[in-house]
Amino acid sequence: MARRSLKLSELGRQKAIRAFQRTELTQQQLAEEVGCVRQTVGKFFAGKPVDQTIFKEICFRLDFDWEEVFEEEPQAPELQNIDTLVNNICTKLRPSLQEQCGTIRVLDMSRPIEISDIYTEVNILEKIPRRKNLTIAELLQQFSPEAENGDRLGLNRLNEERCPAEEAVQRYPKLTILGKPGSGKTTFLKYLALQCSYRDLLGDLVPIFLVARHFSEAENQPSLREYIIKLLLIFDVSEAQTAKLLNEGRALILIDGIDEVKAEDVRRVNQEIRNFYGQYHRNRFAIACRTAVRKSTFDNFTEVEIADFSYQQIESFVQKWFTAKYHTNFGRTESHCNVICSQGEEIDSNLACLTKKGDSETVYEAEEFLAQLQANHRIQELATNPLLLTLLCLEFEDSGDFPSDRAELYGSGIGTLMKKWDAKRGIVRDRVYQKLSVQRKKDLLSNLALITFERQEFLFKQKDIENYIADYLRNLTESETDSRALQLDSAAVLKSIETQHGILVERARGIYSFSHLSFQEYFTARKIVTSSSPQELEKSLNNLVARITEKNWREIFLLAVGMLPQADCLLLLMKAKIDNLLAKDAYLQEILTWVNEKTLTVEVTFKAAAVRAFYFNLACIQQTNRNPKNYRNCELVRALDRNLFILVMLGNIRALDIGLDEILTLACDRAQDLRSTDRPYAFAGAFALACDRAANSKLGQALQKLKQQLPGDRESEAEFQQWWQQNGTAWTNQLRTITIEHRNIGHNWQFSREQAQALKDYYEANQLLVDCLNSDCYVSREVRQEIEATLLLAN
Repeated sequence: MARRSLKLSELGRQKAIRAFQRTELTQQQLAEEVGCVRQTVGKFFAGKPVDQTIFKEICFRLDFDWEEVFEEEPQAPELQNIDTLVNNICTKLRPSLQEQCGTIRVLDMSRPIEISDIYTEVNILEKIPRRKNLTIAELLQQFSPEAENGDRLGLNRLNEERCPAEEAVQRYPKLTILGKPGSGKTTFLKYLALQCSYRDLLGDLVPIFLVARHFSEAENQPSLREYIIKLLLIFDVSEAQTAKLLNEGRALILIDGIDEVKAEDVRRVNQEIRNFYGQYHRNRFAIACRTAVRKSTFDNFTEVEIADFSYQQIESFVQKWFTAKYHTNFGRTESHCNVICSQGEEIDSNLACLTKKGDSETVYEAEEFLAQLQANHRIQELATNPLLLTLLCLEFEDSGDFPSDRAELYGSGIGTLMKKWDAKRGIVRDRVYQKLSVQRKKDLLSNLALITFERQEFLFKQKDIENYIADYLRNLTESETDSRALQLDSAAVLKSIETQHGILVERARGIYSFSHLSFQEYFTARKIVTSSSPQELEKSLNNLVARITEKNWREIFLLAVGMLPQADCLLLLMKAKIDNLLAKDAYLQEILTWVNEKTLTVEVTFKAAAVRAFYFNLACIQQTNRNPKNYRNCELVRALDRNLFILVMLGNIRALDIGLDEILTLACDRAQDLRSTDRPYAFAGAFALACDRAANSKLGQALQKLKQQLPGDRESEAEFQQWWQQNGTAWTNQLRTITIEHRNIGHNWQFSREQAQALKDYYEANQLLVDCLNSDCYVSREVRQEIEATLLLAN
């Protein structure tokens, strides 16, 4: 049998090196002359085996006889059993794969994290949502603007058919994995490569991990086959061994970032991939690409899409993140622990203490993060994207809290998607419209957000968005004026925003929305506060304030005050609008007058506005919804004075005058409702508590006399109800008369349906104003004091 590979003897190496130096060639130039890759020339001079034809060509070019310098290499490596070959190649590749795929470092992480520590199981959608033929009406059936799980668009309900991504890789030999920016495509492919190399997944294959743009930019534009051969040669895998591996179908080809290939290289790269899988179709393939990219489709490939994180996946990621962060900071790798443990029991004991402390801190951080996430549904909405969830974890690490200015947080997330994410990885995207910088795109999205939000449109048809974009482009300097050209440009811009940034996404065929409603709210607020002139800004703010009672606009107010350099103007406009809500109703003004008068009679150290909120809650809100639990559900008190709110929640205000007023109000309301309920004991408890609290006073004496009119304790509930049916109304009127006379509390305010709604709007608008005041906005001390001093006062 003919010899297949030869190598230089030691004397032959010395002779070859001297001959090579005389030629004044580089190894690359020599390789090009003999028709091989530079790595083969390097192996030749290192005394390693190379193909005999190449060996002879190099010797001929160096002008010496090959038969005087060679050593014959055994044929076994190329002819060995395929299973042995797979195992040997995996062993050679594993260190490099661990280096290339074993860690992730994104955004502003100070150091990389092991993928094995942070990886969270990915789910995929086998039915890609954007290809469903659904109408806006059908999509809106799932829409829930106040959803408590961060899924206000109802996407989890639409995308119920999920399966673990690892199952899909094993089920489909040729797979295209689609996903929005930051959805975890690259992390998943890296995880696959590592799992395969350690024989934990598809263990009979050799993983070959490729970055599409590295291949597209490779020198001399090699074929994909040549590129893989050259790649494996670095690890002493010969061309013949690579050919055998591919011919036997024992490779797992993982190609990441097809969407990152430059426009001029797309056709060539796609064709190379098609040629390669056509020739080596027995191998397995997994190709990652952004969902919106239509220019990279491959026949015979099954397309799936990475699903957004569910809350369970968010929880898993967060717990792993803070555990990995602690272990990384303290160097607690497995090998490190083994070294320490081998040094003796005393050090091992110290490590155990350190581990216990670290685990405790890790659990606390993770639990605190998740608790705050659950309390803020809009931030939870962002966390369904793994990249933005990573951003949230980084933000939380700095201060143990999310930024109080949500506008800043959303702006950071949008900046990450629009610019920072690609910049960190050295990716330069194609500019589909040269005049449209990132700043212009933000302006465009702000226009679109305000127009659609004003109409309460959260889903919109593709042609409508393209018309909005065309209108925006028409106003740019030196832009196309031809309507057909503008329409083509607008379609390209829409695709660019979707593909490159993921800010707009296709929810069903031809139907789009912002990827997160929080982004639509952010851009709406941005448009309002970035008006071109003071006059335009004043007009925009007045238009906003006109919507102060509309619940869907609450977040816009909170974002707008944070974006303004100084929020005085907006806050004062809000205050004036709120005061006018009840200005024309004399009866409601009378209630506000009573609230202030009652507040002035109470001697407490709490903020007067908080005490007014407390009495407003007793007098008005409770009359519209007689639920005993709501007596302590006064969020406006919390926002104005947390100390008073805590006392209310703990029941400690019973030692204060306002505590007695609360108990008396509760007793009056329960007495009034007793005819329609079967809970006399609830009334009796409140009344007994009032009597006890008011003892040794004229009020107490009056209540004791009233108490004596009630049936005795030995009476049955039926007998009590019978007595109450006959005497309850008169008795309740006496109770109210006493409480009004002695405490000016317990008035039986009666409201029409319109008045009840006006009170509710007024209360919630004041709540919004105080929340804006307490946000991270910049407001002058004078304006803050003026608003708090006049809050909940009659005009």
